[in-house]
Amino acid sequence: MQQDPNDITRRLFLSRSAAGIGTLALASLLEPSAFADAPKKDDHWRGIVQKLDYKPRIKRVIHLYMAGGPSHLETFDFKPKLREMHGKPMPDSFTKGQQIAQLQGSKLVCFGAQHDFIKAGKNGQEISSIFPQLAKVADELCIVRSMNSDQINHDPAHTLLNTGSPFPGRPSMGSWLLYGLGAVTEDLPGYVVLTSAGRGGQMQPIAARQWSAGFIPGRFQGVHLRSQGEPVLYLDNPEKVERTEERHLLDAIRSLNEDRYQATQDPEILTRIAQYEMAFRMQTSVPGLMDVSKERPETLEMYGAKPGDGSFASNCLLARRLAEKGVRFIQLYHRDWDHHGNLKHDIALKGEEVDRACWALITDLKQRGMLDDTLILWGGEFGRTPMAQGDGRDHHIKGYSIWMAGGGVKGGTTYGSTDDLGYAAAENPFHTHDLHATMLYLFGIEHTKLTYRFQGRDYRLTDVFGNVAKDVIA
Repeated sequence: MQQDPNDITRRLFLSRSAAGIGTLALASLLEPSAFADAPKKDDHWRGIVQKLDYKPRIKRVIHLYMAGGPSHLETFDFKPKLREMHGKPMPDSFTKGQQIAQLQGSKLVCFGAQHDFIKAGKNGQEISSIFPQLAKVADELCIVRSMNSDQINHDPAHTLLNTGSPFPGRPSMGSWLLYGLGAVTEDLPGYVVLTSAGRGGQMQPIAARQWSAGFIPGRFQGVHLRSQGEPVLYLDNPEKVERTEERHLLDAIRSLNEDRYQATQDPEILTRIAQYEMAFRMQTSVPGLMDVSKERPETLEMYGAKPGDGSFASNCLLARRLAEKGVRFIQLYHRDWDHHGNLKHDIALKGEEVDRACWALITDLKQRGMLDDTLILWGGEFGRTPMAQGDGRDHHIKGYSIWMAGGGVKGGTTYGSTDDLGYAAAENPFHTHDLHATMLYLFGIEHTKLTYRFQGRDYRLTDVFGNVAKDVIA
């Protein structure tokens, strides 16, 4: 007990005050990372899942996150009956006793689709006219019309979609994947986040905790790369500091951290070591990767991207480049889909911003032979009401639409449906936990087995329920 008492953690005290069988008994109550081996020069994490449960269909996910809640009724779920009833009272049989965000207690009036739909692809998929380019690849899309959520306000709905729980502090789905499967690339993060904003909607904030690692080690959190200016702030060396000097400094810091880890067995020290090393490697890998000006002019034109503009189109091109380099989970947040008013005009603007880039991403990946092992996921945190809120729509969680393309899903198909007015999922309801379970299945993981023990409980991305939607899988 010569050590300073302030340096003794609860875990260190327990490990030194009990021997043999006592320590083994405690091991089941403490997180596994507390007993990890001492850090080695090879910091590359290879994942906790050593044997996959199923044959993997995909290697990576590109999540096109339409933040704010796109209206399914102006995008992928055409309801002729709702258009017929435009301006008439919404039947009480749909809404009585139901949770409604801002329309609670208001007179509820039906609000028909503000844009026409077209039939596209071999199977006549119904797609809004605001997506003329995306309609060209309808045979690649699996449209899910029965998505539903539990959270009717933006922040908890984002948190549920990202982490499987509306409560902050849980690991995000990208973090779960890194923890389970490890990273492929050694000089780039395995989980990257890009953000963009445009015109035509309310600018809802996106908190950085949406890509947090929560209670699992911090090395698994997402890394936000800026698509304008410096990709990562403070990553570059100060002027006149050579790379060899920085390497010497990092080696010294590493040695101190390793000594500290041996004394305390604090797993966050391992995270710190890994993050220092990753930052050092990113100094050379990130700047070239983020410079899309080196792409061919015809590729830039296909996406509608302009180098350095920070647009959704440029981020889609960056997503393809990140995927080529082995990044496992790539998340693109595009904001302003919160249309409480001026819906007809503003959602058309959003369509212009994302339509061409989504088509280009699918087409580009397919041409490069990467679509088969990449899952593209498009959607928001919830949908919008069939009832009018002035000339817009309120938040809605009972039924809305997303789409998937690529890795292992049935293209040219529609899964699930909502009722005649687009109010609630009627056939094959698809909850957020079902989406997570299906995604993990495509990676070859049984969702109930990927767990992390924290505070005496085994947590998982799908919380306490979730089913794989086998009918969407090719």
